[in-house]
Amino acid sequence: MEKKNQKLLKTSLAVALASGIGIAALRKKGVKGVMKAGMTENISMTNTMVKEKMFGVKQEIASRKLKPSSNFPLIHLPKGYEIEKVIDGLTYPTSVAWDDEGNLYVAEAGGAFKDEEGAEARILRIENGQATEVVNLTGKIYPAISGMTWHDGAFYITHREMDLSGAVSKVTMDGEVTQLIGGIVDAKSDHQPNDLRVGRDGKMYVCSGIGGNSGFMDQNVMAAVKQSPDGHPTVAKDIVLTGVNIELPNFLKDSPDLIQTGAFVPFGTVTTPGQVIEGRNKCGGAILAFDLDDPEGTVKPYAWGFRNIIGIAWNKAGDMFASVNGYDNAPGRPIKDVYDGTYRVKKDSWYGWPDFLANFDPVTDEKYRPISSSIAPVYIDGKRQERKLYFLIDHEASGLKQPDKSLIAGLHEVNSSPSKVDIAPESWGEYADQLFVAEFGNMEWLTNPARDKPAGSRISVINTKKNGPQKVQPFIQNEEPAPASHLGKQGEGIERPYDVKFGPDGSMYIVDFSSLLVNLNRLVRDKGAFPVDFHMKTGIVWKVTKK
Repeated sequence: MEKKNQKLLKTSLAVALASGIGIAALRKKGVKGVMKAGMTENISMTNTMVKEKMFGVKQEIASRKLKPSSNFPLIHLPKGYEIEKVIDGLTYPTSVAWDDEGNLYVAEAGGAFKDEEGAEARILRIENGQATEVVNLTGKIYPAISGMTWHDGAFYITHREMDLSGAVSKVTMDGEVTQLIGGIVDAKSDHQPNDLRVGRDGKMYVCSGIGGNSGFMDQNVMAAVKQSPDGHPTVAKDIVLTGVNIELPNFLKDSPDLIQTGAFVPFGTVTTPGQVIEGRNKCGGAILAFDLDDPEGTVKPYAWGFRNIIGIAWNKAGDMFASVNGYDNAPGRPIKDVYDGTYRVKKDSWYGWPDFLANFDPVTDEKYRPISSSIAPVYIDGKRQERKLYFLIDHEASGLKQPDKSLIAGLHEVNSSPSKVDIAPESWGEYADQLFVAEFGNMEWLTNPARDKPAGSRISVINTKKNGPQKVQPFIQNEEPAPASHLGKQGEGIERPYDVKFGPDGSMYIVDFSSLLVNLNRLVRDKGAFPVDFHMKTGIVWKVTKK
């Protein structure tokens, strides 16, 4: 009987903590009271957690096939491959590119995805382990440089304009900067334009991140709202809203007063059922395409409905693939997803944000139901609604359907943050024509407070020759799946891989952004600043070769 009671108590504690009921409620209501109050809501949450755990276990089992590097034993990779450092001591590197002579260049962002004191936005040439500044862009653009490619004798980069909207510019070797497109409103929030590449048709393709987490300008983007009150998510085609609004503190005025705010609009703007949000050519959550001889006149969305889309690549057959940072399970409209996604891209298709998950299940499905206390109070036409998740788009009126699951190329562990991607050349034998994905990794307590272990911080690989979801296999990671700095071995292993590209020599190059530390004190100390300390001069470029 005593053992049974102890087991019940442990279960009650787990339910209380997982559901947000808390220890105080446990004391007040007693074991059975908490069990009754929390069990119904936590059935769906527990199912989701179990799926997360099982997915993580499968990934861990797959990683056991990897072997330690002879150069860096902390790093594990397949037998027959070796890794070495090309250069270290970089500050926020985000991209690599090669000119027509095969010279290697790396872009330093000039900030940790936004401006950061003391960091410079610049392009460096790397030779024999030494970096030489080629172009300094500090003061010429607003950081951060997220994407860089080389084409027809010049660099092309993605960045922010001085008003923080997103832009794409051409940069020549002598430092001349010509803006090609600008005015992407979503970049005024937390997600800017990312990777960009020239397709086989000669057009430039750009990954444009969406504004916010899951449809609203909520407390997750408080710092961005204070800096740019007019920032908000945008769409490629006209959509009809369901009129869902959420109630939040008016942090724009640092006021305790509550204010309602709607989806797809600036903070503090109320929406109504049937309201139309007009589509725009330069939108977020999309792949944009344009002709290089007339960028502004030809820019259009190629595919849309992504969250923070980071990288794109084409396989030998010409199929396009894209990697996407998924939802954060954060207050406001928390989305308790199980995966992050990499997708096969079909022109003009909608990929479900903000009403469908990475696996294209609806966010309203009961099995993904988040803790109700983390959902902001919901209002439609001024009337209080049940505290749960609702669709933000009237799909039928908007001409949208649930995305086709055959478009899923692979599903990554949630919060692993799949970033830039590339296709392996023929010289890579069994891996030829497969898609390699840099997984930046999670930021504990920000992307998912319930997470109990790191995710990402590795390079994964996906088979592109088969349609439908494929297994996402680990290719390079540390002995323990965590950033090297978390293991007390900074500089000896993988940290935060953001870009992966194959060079003209057939080798894989990995851009390791920097080490970082989540610092929640910045929310108070710096009045809502992004609560992460990024560490300068900790960036690395790695090179992986097939023996």
